[in-house]
Amino acid sequence: MSHEWERNSSHITRHSLLELRDVHTYYGDSHILHGVSLTVSEGEVVALLGRNGAGKTTTIRTIVGFTPARAGAVRFAGQEVTRLPAHRIARLGIGLVPQGRRIFPDLTVLENLRLGERPRRGGWTLPRVYEYFPRLRERVRQKGGTLSGGEQQMLAIGRALMTNPTLLVMDEPSEGLAPMIVREIGRIVAELKRERLAILLVEQNLPFALALADHVYVMNKGQIVFAGAPAALAADDAVKHQYLGV
Repeated sequence: MSHEWERNSSHITRHSLLELRDVHTYYGDSHILHGVSLTVSEGEVVALLGRNGAGKTTTIRTIVGFTPARAGAVRFAGQEVTRLPAHRIARLGIGLVPQGRRIFPDLTVLENLRLGERPRRGGWTLPRVYEYFPRLRERVRQKGGTLSGGEQQMLAIGRALMTNPTLLVMDEPSEGLAPMIVREIGRIVAELKRERLAILLVEQNLPFALALADHVYVMNKGQIVFAGAPAALAADDAVKHQYLGV
């Protein structure tokens, strides 16, 4: 099935920003990603879906350089980054919102936001981040560890935006959040999409992902088993049941 989607998918785009081609990634001797190929184009939201253990987070770690691929290629903005160190990949314009937020609990909101700041003319600044996240402005002197889960997620997104990324990679942004906060995060992602920021959205929350994505990939056991439009996945009960438990 991993080859079938490649034959049927029309997601070969004009201005590809991120491309993974036949990527194989290992942890030690354990072969985790088996020939993963996917594309994120400029200004689009791509959702990567799958159950726990499907290989989603390993795909992110491969993209950002934490666990480089042993075979295949990762290209970003026309440059091969397969074996570049993580700090160089970040500087090329990939901003990461990690699973579990991973804000610095003993630093203030302001200090967390300043950590990755990379100014760019017309780009993201503190005032602009505060426009998106008014609660962060209200809590600017609070330590990150005293924030609620939803506020920490907003801080993690704001911190990534302060790097002025071309591509925002979000790993399970709705995880562990109350439904009202999930809706707020969804509204923010929708606004970023309207700003034409490319986003790779890794999620288990199917309705959340389908409401935002332009294109969807589904993973299982380290392989892509479905690629297509959100409407196509929404209509494919077999794929949803077999690979997403829906």
